[in-house]
Amino acid sequence: MRARFADRVVLVTGGAGAIGRVTARAFAGEGATVVLAGRDEESLVRAAEEVRAGGGRADHMVADVTVSEDAAAMVSSVVHRHGGLHVAVNNAGTFGAIGPVAEIDDDAWRTVIDVNLTGVFLSMKHEIAHMRAHGGGTIVNIASNIGVHGRRPGLAAYAASKAGVSILTRTAAIDHIADGVRVNAVSPGASDTPMSLRPGETRAQRDARLKASIPAGRPSDPSEVAEAVLWLASDESAYLVGHDMVVDGGTTA
Repeated sequence: MRARFADRVVLVTGGAGAIGRVTARAFAGEGATVVLAGRDEESLVRAAEEVRAGGGRADHMVADVTVSEDAAAMVSSVVHRHGGLHVAVNNAGTFGAIGPVAEIDDDAWRTVIDVNLTGVFLSMKHEIAHMRAHGGGTIVNIASNIGVHGRRPGLAAYAASKAGVSILTRTAAIDHIADGVRVNAVSPGASDTPMSLRPGETRAQRDARLKASIPAGRPSDPSEVAEAVLWLASDESAYLVGHDMVVDGGTTA
């Protein structure tokens, strides 16, 4: 068994979501102490228990990454409880504000931008402040292939927010690589998560719908996204700076 993250502390925002939970388990399986953060404490408790049930070390904390004071307190709490912060995965996100641009509700637009883009900015701001003062670290932001191709009608807010995450990742990477902080992103395509299901759609119906549009013929398993995250966070990818790894079965090829 590999132990690439032994003695490292890893923060995963959106830790109760499908990709967040699988990513947390994967880090814990390679020796990390994992802290899952989000807004729904009940879901976070269950996600942390899943990690511990598999023999890993896990903690959870409630935080709203759209609020700067919450993001700062989140990082401070991780450091206070566990002695440091070595890896951060900024995964918190939402899919809302669905509809044509001319019909998107203003408040729904702001919510998507606040969570998906501003939340990543605020999380990184406070993560980097700690990391650069304590020998560096690695950050992986979760963007989306929709932010690359934009070809999903009705998802303008989501696409814009995730494209922003990709560009923010590149800029932050250049700003802070000299501080010892390495920043990259993963852009998943459709994955086997509740977010990929349309209202009333079964998994079999979704898979049939996606088969025609994904060259690989299927959505990803969240574990395949997690593997990309772990590799980018590990020393194995030490020369990758500001990279956005698209994991979408060839959809954007």
